[in-house]
Amino acid sequence: MRKINLKPQSTTSDSIVKAIKANNEETLEHLYNINYPKVELFILKNNGTVDQAKDTFQEAFVAAWKNIKSNKFHPQSETAINGYLYTIAKNKWMDYLRSNLYKKTLSTSTHFQENKDTIETPNDDIFKEQRLTNVMQAFNELGAACKTLLTKFYFEKKSMKQIAKELQLDAASTRNKKYRCMQKLRDKALKIEE
Repeated sequence: MRKINLKPQSTTSDSIVKAIKANNEETLEHLYNINYPKVELFILKNNGTVDQAKDTFQEAFVAAWKNIKSNKFHPQSETAINGYLYTIAKNKWMDYLRSNLYKKTLSTSTHFQENKDTIETPNDDIFKEQRLTNVMQAFNELGAACKTLLTKFYFEKKSMKQIAKELQLDAASTRNKKYRCMQKLRDKALKIEE
């Protein structure tokens, strides 16, 4: 009978896991420092602040640390740990954006941003405020049917299927109506800006 030699796990991955489990300060600090900037950038691009990015990353870091210590996650490399940390932070931020706490904040100071590909400077806040004012004014000028549909979709986070059922329309008509309402909202907001 032939012996099969199994390759041992990467010693680098083993040493990282051991260092994390031993709370090796240097390893934890290294992981924190190389991963935080990516998370901060993601959160800033998605309606967050630096403080929110720090809090979210801290929660993600602790969650990843606990999961590695309790053998719930077995990283095969440092890259796997980096991806894991980023995914946890991203999911925590997306959960926050879907939460009632964020919706309450959003309803008092709604952010309608069309381009999130660049990091905004402090002067952009003035433009955001003006854009928000214009969009809210345009929204108030919409007819009741459009206001209802857009509120159900964007603020109540209902699916198109749910909205169609509530409005007693078929799904295709509801999607078309939403599209037309968004066009009206954009057109009105642009006219106000001029």
